Amino acid sequence: MQPPKNGNLSETPLLEFVLEGFEGGPQTQALLFALFLALYVVAVLGNLTMIVVITLDAHLHSPMYFFLKNLSFLDLCYSSIIAPKALANFLSSSKVITFKGCATQFFFFSMMGTTEAFLLAVMAYDRFMAICSPLLYPITMYPSVCACLVLGSYCGGCFNSILQTSFTFSLPFCSSNHINHFFCDVVPLLQLTCANTAINKLVMFGLCGLIIVGTTLMVLVSYGYITLTILRMHSGGGRHKLFSTCGSHMTAVSLFYGTVFVMYAQPGAVQSMEQGKVVSVFYTLVIPMLNPLIYSLRNKDVKDALRRLIQKHIAT
Repeated sequence: MQPPKNGNLSETPLLEFVLEGFEGGPQTQALLFALFLALYVVAVLGNLTMIVVITLDAHLHSPMYFFLKNLSFLDLCYSSIIAPKALANFLSSSKVITFKGCATQFFFFSMMGTTEAFLLAVMAYDRFMAICSPLLYPITMYPSVCACLVLGSYCGGCFNSILQTSFTFSLPFCSSNHINHFFCDVVPLLQLTCANTAINKLVMFGLCGLIIVGTTLMVLVSYGYITLTILRMHSGGGRHKLFSTCGSHMTAVSLFYGTVFVMYAQPGAVQSMEQGKVVSVFYTLVIPMLNPLIYSLRNKDVKDALRRLIQKHIAT
C-alpha cells in the first residue's frame, strides 16, 4: 500500500508496511543476500546438530544439556523468524509485509528474545547448583524442575511479548508505512506513529531494563559464587575443566546481553538506524550462528558425543 497523495495515512486503514532494509544498489543487495544466507545456513545447521546430538546421545541427558538443547531451539527459531523474509527482500523490488505479518513477526521475535534472556539466567543457576551444591543438585534440578524452569522462561517471554506487541500495534501509524529496518522492530515502528510514544518508550525501556538487569544480576551472582568455589579447589585439572565449561556459557551471555542492552535497555544508545541495523544483524543471526560453535568447540562432552554419533552412523 502506497501512502495517499496528501501524505495522511490516518484516512485509510494501514494494511501493510514496506521494509526498507539496507541502503545500496543491486550489487550491495546481492552481497548482503550472500552474507545473510551464509549466516542463516550455519546457524540452522549448527543448532539442528546440537539438538540432534543431545537428543540421541544418552551421555548428554542431564539438566545442563537439556537447557542447552532448548537454547539451540530458541536460536533456531529466533533466526528463522527474521532471516527468510530478509533474504526474500534482498532479491525483490517489493519489500512489503502485511500489517498482521509484521505484528506476528514482532510478537515471536520479542518472545524468543526475552525467553532466551531468561533461559541464559536459568543456565547460570544450573551451573551454580552443580558446582556449589553438588550434593543437592540431583534433587534441586530434578527433570520436572528443569521443565518448569524452561516453561517459566517461555511464559516470561510470552508475557513481555504480549505487552510489547499490544502497546506498539495499537498505535495509529500515520507518518508513513515505510519501516527503516530489515524486520519489524519496536524502535523503527515507533518512529512511524503520529501519537505520543512516551508511554510506549517507558514501557519498552522499563520492561527490557528490568528483564536484562534482573537476569544479568542472576548470572553475575551465580558466577561470582562459582568462581570462588573453583578457586578453592586443589585440583588444577578440575579447575580447568570447570572454567572451560562455564566459560562457554559466559561467552554466550556476554554476546547476547551486550548487544541487546545496547539496542533496548538504554535510551539513545544507538545513534542511527543504520547502526541499529548492524547491531540487529549481530543478535538475530551472528549470535545464533556462534552459540553452537561456542558450546561444541569448547565442550569435550559434546565433541565426544558428536564423534560417537558419526562413528555409529558410519558403522551402520
